[in-house]
Amino acid sequence: MLARQRQAIILEEARRSGAVRVSDLVQRLGVSDMTVRRDLDVLAGRGLVEKVYGGATTIGDRSTDEPGFEAKSVQQQDHKEAIAARAAELVHPGSAIGLSAGTTTWTFARALAGIADLTVVTNSVRIADVLHESPQPGRTVILTGGVRTPSDALVGPVAVQSIRNLHLDMVFLGVHGMADGPGFTTPNLTEGETDRALMESARKLVVLADHTKWGTVGISTIADLADASVVVSDADLPDDARATLSEHVGELIIADVPSNPEAGE
Repeated sequence: MLARQRQAIILEEARRSGAVRVSDLVQRLGVSDMTVRRDLDVLAGRGLVEKVYGGATTIGDRSTDEPGFEAKSVQQQDHKEAIAARAAELVHPGSAIGLSAGTTTWTFARALAGIADLTVVTNSVRIADVLHESPQPGRTVILTGGVRTPSDALVGPVAVQSIRNLHLDMVFLGVHGMADGPGFTTPNLTEGETDRALMESARKLVVLADHTKWGTVGISTIADLADASVVVSDADLPDDARATLSEHVGELIIADVPSNPEAGE
């Protein structure tokens, strides 16, 4: 098992139970005590857990907490890749699409590598870089200006102004959280404004969100659940979330997450 996969399992368990013990992780992962401690050091260094004697605890989420791109990139990567693959099936040559910033949409951008004749508008430098690394005939990548956030989004008046006059077929939106009532949310007020402008520029809104986003609420609402034409999530999305989303959104797509065979440390 790769270090990134171990760390994702450790983080998910910490978020589920509130704390993890080194001894329990050694048995579950089949690795040494030192390996687990190194993984906890990495997660603590990224601000995802707080180390305590014998293990680690989660750092309480607040509505204004905004992890950086590197911190979020280790979370639920297999789920994000499955979501990205299903979402890419919605994109056809000749389309004009928008991608908000974030690790899920960054993973989705990688899944667009083989699609030609595509216009992509994004407020993420990282997404623009991914698309430039895999050029295709007829592909145009438009990067908005703006002020960079901890999640590597370009936001603010410059970004909003550059988006407002666009007319896109679809916008693919990554979110910090989704819940009945608050809808799709972000912990950054300025990013929320920029994401709303991006959403309003498109005929169809597609939200990409793994199961851990359900029940998380950021300070700023980007859109109501009913504003989404499509939500793409993964097979670990709980039944209550599926029921609520199916009631409010146009279509709920569930991506199957392939199992990863363990190959030792």
